[in-house]
Amino acid sequence: MLYEQVLDGLLPHITALQRIAIAVATLDVLACFAERARALNYVQPEFRAEIGLDIQLGRHPVVESIAQPYVANDVALSPYRQLLLITGPNMGGKSTFMRQTALIVLLAYCGSFVPAQSAVIGEVDRIFTRIGASDDLAGGRSTFMVEMTETANILNNANANSLVLLDEIGRGTSTFDGLSLAWAVAKQLLEKNKSLTLFATHYFELTRIVDEAKHAANVHLDAVEHGQGIVFLHKVEEGAATMSYGIQVAQLAGIPKSVVQLAKRKLQQLENQTIAATPQNDLFASHPEPEEPPLHPLVAELERIQPDDLTPKQALELLYLLKKQL
Repeated sequence: MLYEQVLDGLLPHITALQRIAIAVATLDVLACFAERARALNYVQPEFRAEIGLDIQLGRHPVVESIAQPYVANDVALSPYRQLLLITGPNMGGKSTFMRQTALIVLLAYCGSFVPAQSAVIGEVDRIFTRIGASDDLAGGRSTFMVEMTETANILNNANANSLVLLDEIGRGTSTFDGLSLAWAVAKQLLEKNKSLTLFATHYFELTRIVDEAKHAANVHLDAVEHGQGIVFLHKVEEGAATMSYGIQVAQLAGIPKSVVQLAKRKLQQLENQTIAATPQNDLFASHPEPEEPPLHPLVAELERIQPDDLTPKQALELLYLLKKQL
């Protein structure tokens, strides 16, 4: 009864109380934004009407709090630099670089200052992502099927004002299937969707797209081998990477030393076989049609013969002649 009396007393003031609640919630969010901007050295983003992003020394708002010193990176996207193909080692920072770009854009559109030295942000209508690996076995979808479903959503809905993040495409199928799909997706985004795209890949052949697509560019995150280990530099540089350092990363993960050594020997063996034989197949190179082997003389003679033009006697004589040539 007492509770109902309280509700009855509040009822005439519901509209005013809702406005107060919205104002307090807004003030709380803005106060949080202001405190974080001052404490974490965020800057005010600048918005512009043109499509594109120009972020100087951008940082990931979460990773920088636990990874010190944090290596900040620039990103520049525009209709003339529309797609960045990002290569480099596992654990090198590709995913962090992509996600920090999306988070900076999202924070700016939420009304917050952003973790960067400067950020000029054009019109972005939506952020699309294809990141991580997960399945939906209960729904009858494999990891690869989920990946393709997410990619299909991007290709069917992204436009020139969209920011697209693709972290590996085509991993769950054969090498050439995956490479072909990744190449086709990148071409579609460049030529049809025209979205601002960050595309991370381990398919080095994919970096050849920049040779035929003037609005694409290669960038990479580098690493150096030191002794038996690897040092990640986490710095985004222009151009394509030359190695993935997969075996070194496996060693860091705790793969037994015997397995790592066996993998290194197998890698050396495969590389030597590739060099000794023919170069690795290039998906983007034009290949001449294979030459057909010459026909056996008897087969060539049979192809020349017109049976309808032969009399029975001529056919019998020809049969004896061909038999002598065996």
